[in-house]
Amino acid sequence: MPPFDEQIIREYLLDNPDFFSRFPELLIAMKVPHAERGAVSLVERRQELLRQRVGQLEEEITALMSMATNNERIFRFNLQLCQQLLDCEDMGELRQVLTHELKSGFGFSHVRLITVHDLDSELSTIWHNRLVDGYYFGRLTRHEAHRLFGADVGSVSLARLSEENGQVIFAIASADAAHFHPEMDSMLLEQVRQLLDHLLPKL
Repeated sequence: MPPFDEQIIREYLLDNPDFFSRFPELLIAMKVPHAERGAVSLVERRQELLRQRVGQLEEEITALMSMATNNERIFRFNLQLCQQLLDCEDMGELRQVLTHELKSGFGFSHVRLITVHDLDSELSTIWHNRLVDGYYFGRLTRHEAHRLFGADVGSVSLARLSEENGQVIFAIASADAAHFHPEMDSMLLEQVRQLLDHLLPKL
């Protein structure tokens, strides 16, 4: 065992961050093992760690900026969609506007509002199995995809509307199998779903 307590040294250095400024010769004398360059000075190692940290922060800032840009796009899209749907006079017009805007705005392959009847065992099974939590993001079996959209699809977003509308599924499909996934943000879908819950009983 070493003749000193390493934890005490660690805590002392953390409590006295100016230690090496009082003993600058130690920064050059001390060596830290490096996987590629052998032993490097403490100063070099610190600079390397700082560069790595700066790189990580730059990546995090870029990701946050991208997220903010995407959220702004969704907000503007939903605002415009809301105005258009409020002008719809019947269910047929609402379906047409909803489908056109979501397809042109986000490149979705299918957009549907599907009423589930108890006598339709296939849709009832999807309603009870896929929408237990109210939402489903991900992939479907080929049989489920054909029942909902009449075609093969990559991935889907499903949401059940409020009970005031009966058993209605708001269904969106993408040709991209990775577009909708269980961990994704439901911001777009939730806002449109709430709008549909408000409008459908009035049409």
